[in-house]
Amino acid sequence: MIRIRDLILPVEHTREDLLYHAAQALKIKASQIQTLQIFKRSLDARKKPSLHWVYTVDVTLHSGERLVLRQARSSKITKEEPYHYTVLKKPLPHRPVVVGFGPAGMFAALTLALAGSRPIVLERGDPAPLRRAKVEEFWSGAALDTESNVLFGEGGAGTFSDGKLNTGTKNPRSRWILRQLVKYGAPEEILFDAKPHVGTDILFHVVQNIRHKIEALGGEVRFGAKFKEFREENGAVSALVYEKDGQDRELPCKAVILAIGHSARDTFRALWDAKLPMEPKPFSMGCRIEHKQAMVDQAQYGTARSGSLPPADYKLSCHLPDGSSAYTFCMCPGGYVVAAASEKGQVVTNGMSYGDRGGENANAALLVTLKPERFPYPGPLGGMQWQEEIEAAAFHLGGENYCAPAQRVGDFLAGRPSAGFGEVQPTYRPGVKLCDLHQLFPEDICRTLESALMSLDSQLQGFAAADAILTAPETRSSSPVRILRGEDLQSSLRGLYPCGEGAGYAGGIMSAAADGMLCAETLLQAE
Repeated sequence: MIRIRDLILPVEHTREDLLYHAAQALKIKASQIQTLQIFKRSLDARKKPSLHWVYTVDVTLHSGERLVLRQARSSKITKEEPYHYTVLKKPLPHRPVVVGFGPAGMFAALTLALAGSRPIVLERGDPAPLRRAKVEEFWSGAALDTESNVLFGEGGAGTFSDGKLNTGTKNPRSRWILRQLVKYGAPEEILFDAKPHVGTDILFHVVQNIRHKIEALGGEVRFGAKFKEFREENGAVSALVYEKDGQDRELPCKAVILAIGHSARDTFRALWDAKLPMEPKPFSMGCRIEHKQAMVDQAQYGTARSGSLPPADYKLSCHLPDGSSAYTFCMCPGGYVVAAASEKGQVVTNGMSYGDRGGENANAALLVTLKPERFPYPGPLGGMQWQEEIEAAAFHLGGENYCAPAQRVGDFLAGRPSAGFGEVQPTYRPGVKLCDLHQLFPEDICRTLESALMSLDSQLQGFAAADAILTAPETRSSSPVRILRGEDLQSSLRGLYPCGEGAGYAGGIMSAAADGMLCAETLLQAE
């Protein structure tokens, strides 16, 4: 296989154009290429409005590969071995248990199932169809289901998101994960797009298909099964207790992968009460910022979007003179700000997009980085307590009906409550209540947000536009707790593998899924 890097093509082009450019780079005729697969694709907008696509492709030839490689003589053309990742085949003598069915738990369970070890998965929320129905009802003004919502249920918090699959780590499992997602229904483009995304509407089907595969291999997923506590013997897990249909049930087990997600606060408290070693972890807090997608397109492309250009996105960050820092996270082109509460009497925001990214607005989290020494409460759960305090204050400020407090950026910077909206209309359901967000966040966080808005506006023209909307709070971007584990990935309680974003070892769908696989593989090799 020959890999060709940095093939530059205009925005509007065909696959035949790509084939021609690959052949030109190799100094051969296009007819000599047997297969061509896109390995990576990114849009270069550095010289806007002159835009172009940059490709890395893998090709095979009908013959003469060695001669072609000698003649090419370019660092951009290399011989590559085909990618292959082997999932360990090893049936365990006992059935392992996975707690949580988000990205980490799902890929841990899939790995165990493919190994022939028939995992039992406990998920506190509902299967995707029932979960989606409950979420839509909540967004329309119905009561919040604290066990099945945007954060709990089949697929975890990732199901109700943009399905962004970016990762900053070079993990050998990453491409295998992407291939599984495509196999079970995600678009093939995620294999090569520089900023791959699936979309909430498509993820809805993907997570169910992965579950069906786990079940077909002998695994089992028990929904409405909420973990409560462990039983132990001689310092090792012997069973766990979970609640289902209002009754406590005991499940004997020797190995548990704990993939509870970043919002299972009752579980964190139960683990702390059981003296499981934990520590506070940095997290971030802020709000969602919404602009017109057309404004983002203009700023990023230097012209209005047309033709095959995707809705533009951005990723911004700044370090301020006072030592604080802020950044954007989970940017959703053509997306929506959504209600993501998981506990009564609290308001939480998140962002999502559908597969077509066809909404009128763009949104992103605008977050301030917070370290444990900044937390107002001590101990491993101090950050979590702070989250709860802010979310409860937001519930009160929003009118105690799960409407979210919101403010125009111009008014926030001027320190006055908003009286109405301008060009940008908020997308948050069940609705927003205009206010002054200085009443919600501590003064230093507000000061950092104010400075960040102006700093980031210099990176993306229009970011601090007066009519942009801030909807608050965004508090669940990552876990504020880390459940400690050793080099063998086990907690001090042997047989317990803290895993994924909730345990503090991942930060997004891809890294969580990879950590789930790692824990499953480690468990299989330990037996």
